Formats: sequence, structure tokens, C-alpha cells
Amino acid sequence: MRNFAFLIFNFSFFILLISCMGSGKSAMATGGEVTGVKGMGFSEPVPFGMVPVRKGSLRIGMEEDDTLWGAGFPKREISVDGFWMDETEVSNAKYRQFVNWVRDSIIRERLADPAYGGDETYKIEEDKEGNPITPYLNWNKVIPWRKANEDEQRAIESVYVIHPIDGTKMLDASQMNYRYEIYDYVAAAQRRYRLNPEERDLNTDASHDAVRNREVIISKDTAWIDDDGKIVRQTITRPLSGPWDFLNTYIVNIFPDTTCWVNDFQNADNERYMKLYFNNPAYDDYPVVGVTWEQANAFCAWRTNFLLKGLGGMAKQIQRYRLPTEIEWEYAARGKSGGAFPWETGEVKSDKNCFYANFKPDRGNYTEDGSLITSKCGGFSANSNGLYDMAGNVAEWTSTVYTEAGVESMSDMNPELRYNAAKEDPYRLKKKSVRGGSWKDPESMIRSAWRTYEYQNQPRSYIGFRCVRSMVNDNSKQQSKKK
Repeated sequence: MRNFAFLIFNFSFFILLISCMGSGKSAMATGGEVTGVKGMGFSEPVPFGMVPVRKGSLRIGMEEDDTLWGAGFPKREISVDGFWMDETEVSNAKYRQFVNWVRDSIIRERLADPAYGGDETYKIEEDKEGNPITPYLNWNKVIPWRKANEDEQRAIESVYVIHPIDGTKMLDASQMNYRYEIYDYVAAAQRRYRLNPEERDLNTDASHDAVRNREVIISKDTAWIDDDGKIVRQTITRPLSGPWDFLNTYIVNIFPDTTCWVNDFQNADNERYMKLYFNNPAYDDYPVVGVTWEQANAFCAWRTNFLLKGLGGMAKQIQRYRLPTEIEWEYAARGKSGGAFPWETGEVKSDKNCFYANFKPDRGNYTEDGSLITSKCGGFSANSNGLYDMAGNVAEWTSTVYTEAGVESMSDMNPELRYNAAKEDPYRLKKKSVRGGSWKDPESMIRSAWRTYEYQNQPRSYIGFRCVRSMVNDNSKQQSKKK
């Protein structure tokens, strides 16, 4: 009986040993050959409202310089990896969800504040055993919009203001600030910023000792709210001290500039758009405008964090939402045929005399395509990548800093030129590439290769954006797009 028990024990131990070695063929079964250790299977879920743009190559730019506008466009053969892209521009409704999230987070902070009653259930600071933890807002706790007591009502009303002339109650735009952090993995990976001096120069020649031992200077962005409630932004330059030097902090006022409709067009009666375009439900499905490059980046950060909180353990496998690079945008806009416009033909009208996009025909008739200003997102046919409004409607921010050299100064693989301009930098360094043309632009400016720019802190009534997300792995065959 003891021998039988001993055999059972040894067999159980053998099974445990095999299970600890991982799944697949064991080393014992392959005669000691290396077979590799495979991870768990992963299938990337299709992001809501996005379509895949598969990896491939393209000759970027226009073959002939623009004779009408006198613009030269750099040309180059490039290759890009696969990515997900919003099938339409970000709408007013989606951006309003961002604004409302910021509003509700402020209200929850104040409901937990002793000055407003101190309901600690709105902000969790201890675990079930009473141990202190990193505080977080309890989004399962519903804000009492209709049945609030006096303290709760004060907290809710604190994010609103009353117009001093007409008495209209409206959201206090000055309070709508979103704080987020981005870790610069690219900078942290560069050898010149290694924390271990021995790794900064792999050449072991003694003449490079000075390179290894020199003081390394790193710049990082930080921001805070001062005593007057104003955002203070600063770029700190200091000696490298640790991994936290690569963590950048941003605080951005995210409420769109609704006055852009008046400021962009002098001697025009656009007051109705200033009052209605972002706030009225009639414009829910229209592209958001009046959003700066900085605000668009803040939306991408919020959208990422909003997604990751709902994914649990899968979150580590998912790439962040971001703005498309200038080259990704053109690659996606040209479609599978790589034409001058997102559609197959070189004309802007179909055989049935219907426009392919919302723009300003060269004759100057804004309404000939059916819209005076913007049109609903996705109102025209998608291109062969499944993307809507890649020409006209609103021009779109990209992540790329604008230079005349364009793609000529970038790599030919996943080209990008990025520069996070500090507040004190010259204004010319704050130019960001804008693509696609808008509802106010003529036919010449809605071509996929057309390049222009806007300053990163400048909101416009004709510039919006859409998000992209890098694919974990694009298993499709390469596609080549030739003009």
C-alpha cells in the first residue's frame, strides 16, 4: 500500500513538473532541442467606431508642384505599419462626453470635500480593511442631480455660471481642466539617456570615457494649478536622476472655443453657430471644431484611460489612442489605389453630378455640395479603407510638427517628426501639420497630399481631428499604393 501511495505521489509530482514547464512540447520530448516558450493567445478586439488600415507602401506627395498656389510637396517612397483609425471625425457628441466626464469628476471631488458635506463614498481612499490606498473617484456612486440636499446642490452648482446679462445657466468653461500623464518611452530607450553611464556608449575605447561620464541633461513637461486657479505649464531642464524624469504631466483646458465662428470670419453673421454648434443636440453628429492640437491630444489621453479602465487584464496588450502622423493620414486617405483624392476618380463629382465631399467649389458656392458649413460625420461615401470625410468637411490635426522639408527629413519606415514645443519656444516651433482641407477650402486644397499647418494652441472653426491606434500585430499581406 505504501509503494502504491509512493507511486501516486511521484506521478503527481511528475504532472506538476510538466505543467510548470508550460504548454506545448516539452524539452524531454524533443531530445533537448530548444523549442521556445510561447505566450498565451491574444486576439485584438476591433475598436468601436474604427476600421483597420493595413500595412503597406506609398509614394507620398504630388508628382507635380502646385502651379495655382506655388507650393512644392516633398515626394518619397515610404512604408507604414498597420493601424486602426476612426471611420469619421470625432463628433460634438463624443467630445461632449469628454467634457461631461471632466465636469462630473470635479463634482465628485467636491461632493467628497468636507466643505460640501464630505460624503467619502464619492472618493475612495481606503480599502475594505481600512488601509490607505491611492485615492480614486467612485464612478458607481450616482450624482444626485434631481434630489440633492443643500450641500450636494452647492457642489453641483459650483461648476456652472450664470450669464450676467441674459441669465443663462451654462457650464463654467474655465474649470474644465483635464490632467494627464504620458511616459516618454522613446526618450527613455535612447542610449544617451541610460541611467547606467556604462550603457550610454557601447564603444569600449578609453577615449569615450568622457562621453560616458558627462552629465546628462533631460527635459520634461510639468503643469499645476496655481492659487488663482490658473494653469501653469513649465518645461523643466535638469540633470537626469531617474525613470521619473521621463514622465510628462499636462493640464489642459478642454472646453472648445465656441467663439471661433466669429473670430475666424470677420464681417459675417455667425452668432448662431457660436451659440448652438457645440451645445445644441441638432449638431450632435457634426464634427467638433474649435479644438486645439493640445486639446485633441488631451482627448486621446482621456479616451485611452477611459478604455483601459474597462479592459482589466487585457489593458497591457492595447496600444494608446493618439493623433495620426502626417504620413499615416495621407496613406489612409488615398485608399487602396493611392489616388489624388480619397475616391477612385480624379473628379470631385460622380457621373450623377453628386459631390464626393463637403468643400467650397472653386466658383465660391459653399452650398452647391448641400452644406453651408460642416456636414454630418459620414454624410458622404467612404473611401476604400472604410474612412469617411478624408477630404473636406473639417481639416484634421496630425501629430507631426510642420516643416517645409516634410517627409524628406523623416525615416522611410513609419515616418514621423515629433516635437513637443515648450511654452517659451519660438512660435514657429509650434506649427503642426493639418491635412484634408475643410468645408471652406477649394478643390485644390482637399487633395490627399495637400500640406498646410496651424499653431498648436490655435482653435479654428474648420479644423477637427480623428484618433488612431497602432495595431498589436498586422498579419495582412503588404499592399502597395502607386499613384
